[in-house]
Amino acid sequence: MNKVISRGARAATLLALVGAVAACGLPRSGPNKREIYQGSVLNQGDAFIVSVNDRVTRATSVVAASGFSDAFRKAGLIGSDTISPGDILSLTVYENVRDDPLLGNTGQRVSALTEVQVDGQGFIFVPYAGRIKAAGQTPDGLRQAITRKLDTQTPDPQITVARVAGDGSAVTVAGAVGGQGVYPIERPTRLLSGMLARAGGVAIEPEAAVVKVTRGTQTGQVWLTDLYANPQNDIALRPGDRITVERDTRAFVAMGATGAQTRVPFEVQNVSALEAIAQVGGLNTSLADPTGVFVFRNEPAEVANAVLGRNDLTGDQRFVYVLDLTQPTGMFEARDFLIRDGDTVYVTEAPFVQWTKTIAAITGTSSAVASLTTVGSGG
Repeated sequence: MNKVISRGARAATLLALVGAVAACGLPRSGPNKREIYQGSVLNQGDAFIVSVNDRVTRATSVVAASGFSDAFRKAGLIGSDTISPGDILSLTVYENVRDDPLLGNTGQRVSALTEVQVDGQGFIFVPYAGRIKAAGQTPDGLRQAITRKLDTQTPDPQITVARVAGDGSAVTVAGAVGGQGVYPIERPTRLLSGMLARAGGVAIEPEAAVVKVTRGTQTGQVWLTDLYANPQNDIALRPGDRITVERDTRAFVAMGATGAQTRVPFEVQNVSALEAIAQVGGLNTSLADPTGVFVFRNEPAEVANAVLGRNDLTGDQRFVYVLDLTQPTGMFEARDFLIRDGDTVYVTEAPFVQWTKTIAAITGTSSAVASLTTVGSGG
């Protein structure tokens, strides 16, 4: 009898000690499910806590627009040989006289004018012909204009015009490309894809590459994968365009009972909750509660009203989305729910984890759970 009382007293003492240690607060990775739900607006908190289902997935599947505006798309191809301000031209004049030619010395029938630069207003100066508008013309059109000017001063002049350098019709390519620099718009490089190839191609993973084009005060951007998938995004370039290739800067934060607690960059254009968990090594099998996967996010009013079926919310709203991976459709919902830039993916610890930590804090080993079971059963 005394032995039974002694065992019961020992169990009661151990349980009391467990309660006392637990009340002191043991180390843990973050709030538990109960504490998160206490922050709900239903409990006078400031966050809407919503269980993820098909309707919620559709309402939140807002993906940032990718592609260029009509202002970029509707700009037609410029002629590959169109002369622009800043271009360098080479002119050659053949005269049909040996004595006293207009441009050359006596006996010199061929006169070469090299390194003739088109000025900022688009004009060039040709001796005896004066200032001639060159910008906007093709080399052949300019040839005819010069011929008309000289024809009255020397018999039947024959003229050739060559566009030596296209720096006037050039774009700047910078960022994660094989070769940064200033490149002329020529026949193979009149489209964005051709110019990227001319610059040595993209030097980062295609799935993470964003291509930006700045034209004057307007900037458009497109995912590299969308550039090649959708021909409409392969826009015609204009002189002065600035092309920048950057790595996607979006990221989410993973915390709690996951394989790693860290800031995680997006590796592809769209990342689902399931992929986000996989990127950090999955759930920690020793700690994680698969019924408590949470996504913390600030939702714009438009999305918040759609999710809640309301129309009275204004401004950004705090949302906590709940994923239960143990439900029959839980894995599908996690696969379809998209993570956004700035999200926090948090996995709670399983309820028994704190109990195990408490026992370990008292006994120095989690194997004491087995001893407690033995004591309680009278074994």
